[in-house]
Amino acid sequence: MELGKIGIWTWLDHLSANEAAELAQRGEDWGYSAMWIPEAVGRDPFSLIGFLAARTERMIYATGIANIYARDPMSTKAIWKTLSEVAPNRFILGLGVSHQHLVSGQRGHDYTKPLSTMRTYLEAVDRALYMGKAPRVDAPIVLGALRDRMLGLSASAAQGAHPYLVPPAHTKHAREVMGPDALLCPEQMVLAETDAGRARESARNALKMYIRLPNYQNNLKQFGFNDADFEDGGSDQLVDAMVCWGEPDEIAALVQEHLDAGADHVCIQTLRADGGAGPDEELLQALADRLA
Repeated sequence: MELGKIGIWTWLDHLSANEAAELAQRGEDWGYSAMWIPEAVGRDPFSLIGFLAARTERMIYATGIANIYARDPMSTKAIWKTLSEVAPNRFILGLGVSHQHLVSGQRGHDYTKPLSTMRTYLEAVDRALYMGKAPRVDAPIVLGALRDRMLGLSASAAQGAHPYLVPPAHTKHAREVMGPDALLCPEQMVLAETDAGRARESARNALKMYIRLPNYQNNLKQFGFNDADFEDGGSDQLVDAMVCWGEPDEIAALVQEHLDAGADHVCIQTLRADGGAGPDEELLQALADRLA
């Protein structure tokens, strides 16, 4: 797998399947090596990945992340093996424990201890029966990991980690925890806006559903933030650390900080300044010119 330095992280549920394929084709032409697709309450990401892979030539598709509560281990193994076969070297299986309000509130499952639940799930995937044709090479598995024990599991029981909503300081720490060989693919929100007031307003709108969640709060407290930073939509310090805003050259420099800190690949989420759905394609193209 030729996983380049930068990829696109984006929601696609607002687009038709054909429109999503056209976006992936443009990303491929710009030089991005991967597209990371989240799972929440919209499309099944794996069906969409099969559709997109058939309509592009080189783009690698990754789930960022697929919720382990959505499928039993046998189903996940079948999906993993099938996409490894039909999209060889173009698929990364990203798995995560999601959040309690989505698991319990939306899906009706008991949300149990994240680390032990993930470890048990991965062991069950490994043991699960699969009688389809085996792929030549199994796709890498990465975990949605933030804190040390899940990062450690990402290196020991999977091939790497996909941390979400993290500053470069977390990337440096994650590399130290995981060692030199595991894949490290952090996500970074970026915004093409040079006015501080407008940038922070847009950034707070994008962050509001995340910064109230304990998973993210507890992780960020390790890197200098406290309870006050999560109040009233987030402090300026928090907002500026989580969303890089400014000119493309400034944004590219922050993405490079993740790479310099030990990331193998940075998943860029380009927020639109108008708050609209989907990526800022003009910014994606500008960053590809500087980083791809």
